[in-house]
Amino acid sequence: MKLITTIEYFTRWGEQLFLRTGDRLIPMEYVPDGTWRSETDRLKPGQTFEYRYEVHSGGLCRRTEWKSHTAVLPQGGRTAEIHDSWNDVPEALPLHSSPFADGVFRTVPGKVWKAAGTAIPVFSLRSENGFGIGEFNDLRLLADWAAATGQKVIQLLPVNDTTMTGTWEDSYPYKANSSFALHPQFIHLPDAGVETDDEYMMLKAELNLLPEVDYEKVNNEKHRLLRQAFAKTGKNVLRTAKYKEFVAKNASWLLSYSVFCTLRDEYGTADFSKWGEFSKYDADKAEKYRLGHKAEADYWCFVQYHLHLQLTQARDYARSKGIVFKGDLPIGVSRTSADAWVNARLFNLDSQAGAPPDAFSAAGQNWGFPTYNWDEMSKDGYAWWKERLGKMSEYFDAFRIDHILGFFRIWEIPMSATRGLLGHFSPALPYSSEELHGAGFDMSDGRYSSPSLDEANLDRLFGERKELFVNKCLKNGKLRPEYSTQRKVTEKLSGNDGDTAALRDGLLTLLEDVLFVEDPRRKGWWHPRIAAQFTYAYSMLDGWQRMSFDHLYNDFFYRRHNAFWKESAMKKLPSLLSATGMLACGEDLGMIPDCVAEVMSEYQILSLEIQRMSKDPHVKFADPAHYPYYSVCTTSTHDMNPLRAWWEEEREESSAFWHEMMHRQDEMPYFCEPWICREIVESHLRSSSMLTILPLQDWLSINGKLRFADPKRERINVPAIPRYYWRYRMHLKLETLLCEEGFNADISEMISISGRK
Repeated sequence: MKLITTIEYFTRWGEQLFLRTGDRLIPMEYVPDGTWRSETDRLKPGQTFEYRYEVHSGGLCRRTEWKSHTAVLPQGGRTAEIHDSWNDVPEALPLHSSPFADGVFRTVPGKVWKAAGTAIPVFSLRSENGFGIGEFNDLRLLADWAAATGQKVIQLLPVNDTTMTGTWEDSYPYKANSSFALHPQFIHLPDAGVETDDEYMMLKAELNLLPEVDYEKVNNEKHRLLRQAFAKTGKNVLRTAKYKEFVAKNASWLLSYSVFCTLRDEYGTADFSKWGEFSKYDADKAEKYRLGHKAEADYWCFVQYHLHLQLTQARDYARSKGIVFKGDLPIGVSRTSADAWVNARLFNLDSQAGAPPDAFSAAGQNWGFPTYNWDEMSKDGYAWWKERLGKMSEYFDAFRIDHILGFFRIWEIPMSATRGLLGHFSPALPYSSEELHGAGFDMSDGRYSSPSLDEANLDRLFGERKELFVNKCLKNGKLRPEYSTQRKVTEKLSGNDGDTAALRDGLLTLLEDVLFVEDPRRKGWWHPRIAAQFTYAYSMLDGWQRMSFDHLYNDFFYRRHNAFWKESAMKKLPSLLSATGMLACGEDLGMIPDCVAEVMSEYQILSLEIQRMSKDPHVKFADPAHYPYYSVCTTSTHDMNPLRAWWEEEREESSAFWHEMMHRQDEMPYFCEPWICREIVESHLRSSSMLTILPLQDWLSINGKLRFADPKRERINVPAIPRYYWRYRMHLKLETLLCEEGFNADISEMISISGRK
């Protein structure tokens, strides 16, 4: 069957309209009076057909519609015709998102709508009824406090299940074993059928006294008690209509997740490549296995059902108080996750994602996640992403897009590397060997893509251990094969004694000391190595070669890809952002090309603004008064030191802040006193941003009685440490915080004066 569509659109010179459906791009024909026409064949009668229009020029997509068109083709006939109109991004889109559409928030004519909020991970909450960790039920108490202080938003870290090793290393919330399943650690046991007997009460009291989360004990004990509850109540719960409805609605991910968890525990690893006949997912085989291990699979569904009920109830309670939850959408998916097992075709499992060097890590970050196969994802209109966002919207009215840059391009690192410096952008437009030869770099002999082993470089890297390095790691003047990649080095030299650690660190740096990295999928095409100007290889270039390299480098990282990456994002983002009504906020920190701000502005995605991470290269600190309205203003993130620790640990920066931003002439105080914190918080509340969302630690910092004694222990994560233990707990109980009437009235007044109440 053939579908003929027409649309009125007045193009500029050189522009061409296309119709896109999945990964098919169909050129349209211009007909008189500004009308464009397309014909799509190979369609079936009765088929639901989804498509959108794009404007191209110069071989790139320059504009795309906000929402797709959906046509249900008639059962009879060979041809159907539709006349469409262009779907623009709605004006003031954030003010029409679900919190406003559903009546939780209300705008007042003639008044600019603004709100304040608190950011804290669920695991960091502390309450009388907790179990050594924050739970979904605790969000009700947090909502009570937010309402008492005039706040409207509670921002959380990811809440998905991360259980893979059963150790504290699973505490990293951005490495989920499922993009849909909730983490069992957040369950409130009594509401899931666990008896509150003496054993439970003693264990609860013991765990709740801990200053930080004991991830392993909390999770082990919760599962032990949940299994007891399942044995007693499971059959009755599984018979209920509500449970059956939950399973039916979530079957597309829930059943395979339950099999994944069962196999993970049977084989003792989440690495499904070690699961024998189950290493490659087969739907029929997985279902047969589930039926053969029904009790265990049902247990995991039972746990997810109770988690769903508890988070849904917390969301409804918060909404009744005028509060919404803001979730966090991780950019990465673990390579040992149910997602990667079931949908392997959607991921490049032969590569790993990370971030180039930034303020958080001078060597870049290697997250270890596989990169996305966007071409494959486009074939069904990004169905996996839409389902993922749809599930998220059941609990959240707003969401933070972690590393929004990943929708434009990702920092892809070869599996042979362990650090981020040997990565490259993907997608990208690398230089050919011919281009580089013309710029003075002959790539044929490996001189610019292999590390130098000359005496000066080895002296620099190994010092007094140079002879040890030569004897152990070289053969005939070349690196031995077992030391030829960073991954081999870390596996071969895993010890921490002085010699081993020095050799390992020196070798890792040596292997990074190159000017160009070859594209893994196109032999003879090259990416300039990020931050190459700090390498020994760069220092050895002649003056004219340095100038030539700098020109290539600056063009590559700051100009060459702008339109290309914009097109990359425009293929995905409109389809995903329009899939739900959630308010979209982007984490746009780091090495950001100009196209990111353009796309975020076009689709009205709120940016993230942090005073000590100015986006203007000409100023050290940003001014909250000049932030864009469509933005989220904050003092710090979970990856940064809260205010007080930053003040004390970054003395040079905080001294500059004292003089430049607080306009003081005297010597700055050693400690970030409550009045200093208050002044900084008030300046953020006065910002022009739509949302000011501060970490709980920074709210508490304004009160000398309530804030924690040791600010160094308030940090949630250190990105430079790859395996960091995420275990921060607030030192106060939420019940105590609710009773601090003077403090709460103080915050309420600050928020009211700022116009955010």
